[in-house]
Amino acid sequence: MHKIGRGIVKLRVPILILAVVLLVPSLFGMIHTRINYDILSYLPEDIDSMKGQDIMLKEFGKGGFAYVVIEGMEDKDVAELKKEFEQIDVVGDVLWYDTIADLSIPKEVLPDDIYEIFNSDRDDSTLMMVFFESTGSSDEALEAIAKMRELADQKVYTAGMGPVVEDIKNLTLEEMTMYVIIGAVLMSIVLALTMDSFLIPVFFMLNIGMSILYNLGTNQLQGEISFITEALAAVLQLAVTADYSIFLWHSYKEQKEKMPGDKNEAMAIAIGQTFNSVVSSSVTTVAGFVALCFMTFTLGLDIGIVMAKGVVLGVICTITVLPSMILIFDKALEKTMHRELIPSLDKVSRFIIKHSWVFMIAFLALLIPAVYGETHTNVYYNLTDTLPEDLNSVTASAKLREDYGITSSHIIMCDENMSAKDANMMCDRIKKVKGVKRVLGLDTLLGAVPSEAVPDTLSDILKNGGWQMMLVSSDYKVASEEVNEQVAQITDIVNQYDDDAMVIGEAAATKDLIEITDRDFKVVNALSIAMVFVIIIFALKSVSLPIILVAAIEFAVFINMGLSCYLNTTIPFIASVVIGCIQLGATVDYAILMTTRYKSERLDGKDKHEAVTIALMTSIKSIIVSAVGFFAATFGVGVYSRVDMISQICTLLSRGALVSMVTVICILPAMLLLLDKIVIHSTLGMRKVRLAEKGSHHRALTY
Repeated sequence: MHKIGRGIVKLRVPILILAVVLLVPSLFGMIHTRINYDILSYLPEDIDSMKGQDIMLKEFGKGGFAYVVIEGMEDKDVAELKKEFEQIDVVGDVLWYDTIADLSIPKEVLPDDIYEIFNSDRDDSTLMMVFFESTGSSDEALEAIAKMRELADQKVYTAGMGPVVEDIKNLTLEEMTMYVIIGAVLMSIVLALTMDSFLIPVFFMLNIGMSILYNLGTNQLQGEISFITEALAAVLQLAVTADYSIFLWHSYKEQKEKMPGDKNEAMAIAIGQTFNSVVSSSVTTVAGFVALCFMTFTLGLDIGIVMAKGVVLGVICTITVLPSMILIFDKALEKTMHRELIPSLDKVSRFIIKHSWVFMIAFLALLIPAVYGETHTNVYYNLTDTLPEDLNSVTASAKLREDYGITSSHIIMCDENMSAKDANMMCDRIKKVKGVKRVLGLDTLLGAVPSEAVPDTLSDILKNGGWQMMLVSSDYKVASEEVNEQVAQITDIVNQYDDDAMVIGEAAATKDLIEITDRDFKVVNALSIAMVFVIIIFALKSVSLPIILVAAIEFAVFINMGLSCYLNTTIPFIASVVIGCIQLGATVDYAILMTTRYKSERLDGKDKHEAVTIALMTSIKSIIVSAVGFFAATFGVGVYSRVDMISQICTLLSRGALVSMVTVICILPAMLLLLDKIVIHSTLGMRKVRLAEKGSHHRALTY
C-alpha cells in the first residue's frame, strides 16, 4: 500500500480532475434511476397476493384501482369528470353510478346495496372507482393520479395505495435535498468543533459528497431503488464513512510531524496506514448491510446493495480523492489550523475504570428490561396512518371511512364460470364475515338489477379471461389483526367454491408482508451477528472477544429499540431489522478500536487494569467524535422529515449511535476487566501473557 500511496500522491492532480469529471455521468445516472415508492412491490412474486395482481393485470388489463370521493358536484358534472378521467393514459375503466344505470333513472329506485356503493348519507358526496391498466403504483399510474387531481378541484379526493404512494413521492421529493443539507451541515459543525482545522471539514464533505454521488449514480445499474433507500443512502453514507476521512487526516498529521520536510511521503505512508485501518473497520459495516440482502422481502436487498456499495466507494474516495485534495490545498489548510477544542478525557477514563463494578451492575440490571422492551416494541405496517393529515390521500381515506364505511378493500379473483347460485351463496357468506361492509360482483348486481339494465361494459370490468372479480369493502384498517383475520376467513370461504380463487389487494398483501418480514427479521439479525462474529474472530484472533464485543453492541441495540417500547412509540416494521444490522455493523468498530488497544497493551506486559485504562484513554476521543458525528448526520433528518418511516429510522440510528458510544465507553471496559482471564486463555498469541501471569502468581506464592 505504501507504493500505491506514492502513486496516488504523484497523480494527485489527474485523480482530482478525474473525480470531478466522473460527477457528470454520476449525476446522469442518478437522474435516470427509477425510484420505487411502492413498499408492497418488494414482496415475493410467488405469493397469492402478488400472483393475483399479475392475473388481474394480464386478464383484465387492470393492475390496481383508486377510489375518488367527489363533493359538491352535480351528477352531470360528475359524469363529465368521469369521461375526462377515462381519457387519461393508463386509466382503463371508471366505475360509477352511470356504469350501472342511466342518469335519468332516479337513484332512489335502486336497491340499497347498489345505492350505497356510490352514495353516502351526505347528499353532496358521491364515489367512483378508477381502474388502471398498470399496477396501481407504477410510474404511469402515479402520473394518471396526478392528472386526475389536476383535472378536479379541491373537493375531489383520491384514496387507495396509488394515491398514498403519489403523496409519499411528492413529500419525499420535496424533502430529499434538505436531508443531505441538514446531515452535511450538522456533521460539518461537529467536525469543525472536534478537528484542528476549520477548513478540513469542507474537504471531508466534498470527498464524501463525491462518493455519495458516485453511489447514487451507479444505482442506475440496478434499474431502480426504493424511496427509502434513496432517502437514507446519502445520510447513512455520510454517517458511516466520515470516520475514514478522520483516520486519514490524523495519520497524515502524525507523519508530517515525523518528516516535516516531505509532505508527499507523509501522505503516502498515511494512505497505507489508513487503508489498513479503514478496511478492517469497514468490513463489519459492509457485513451489516450485506446481511440485509438475504431478506425474502427484497427491500432489504435494495438497501443492502446500495449501502454496501456506498461504504466501498467511501473507502476508495478516502484513499484517492481526499489525499489529492489535502495535498493540493495544503497551504490553505495550514492557515486554518487551531488547537483541538476537546479537552483531555484522561480523568473521565480513570473514573470509569475505577467505578467499573458500578457499570457492570448497571449492565446486568438493564439487560432484562432492554430485552423485554426490544421484544415488545410495537411496529406498524400501514403507511397511511403515519402520513401528515393534510395530504389528499389521507383526507380521502378519512372520508371513505366516515361517509362510506370503507376502511380497506379486498379483491376476490375466482372462476368466471362459477354458477350464479354459487357466486351469490359465496357472497352472502362473505357478507356475514365480521367487519365486511359490502360485496360487489356481477352476479350480485344481476340479482339486484334486471340483466338487460346492466351494460356490457360492466360485464367486461368484472368478468374476463376465465376469471371474475369481486370487490369487498371492509370496516377494518389495513395491517390490523382484525383485517388479517378477515382476509383469512374470506380466503377459506372462496376456496370452498374455487380451489384456485385468491384474495388480493392492499390488506391481503400487507398480511403477507407481516408474515414474511417476521421470518426475515429473525434470519437477518442472526446472520448479521454471525457475520460480524466471524469477522471479529479473524481480526482479533480470539474466541471470547467476539462474544464480548457482540454482546456489548447487541445490548446497545436492545436498549435503543427497547426505549421505543417504554416511550410508547410505534416504529415502522422495517426499522427493527435495519437498525439492528446497521447499529451492530457500524458501531462495533468502537468496540474493536478499544479492544485492539487493550490486547496490544496486555501483550506489552501491562496488567489488566493498566491495559484497559490505556485502551479507554487512547480511544475515548475517537469514539465520541465518531458517535456524535453519526448522531448529527441522522438526528436532524429525523426531526425534519414528515415521512414517518424515514424520520423514525433516522431517529433510531442517531439514538443508537449515542447508546453504543456509552455502552462501549462505560460497559465494555468493565467486561474486559471482569473477563480478562478468559480472554487471555482463549486468544491466539497471548500465551506469553498467560505465562507472565502464571510466573507472577508463582513468585507471589514463593515469597
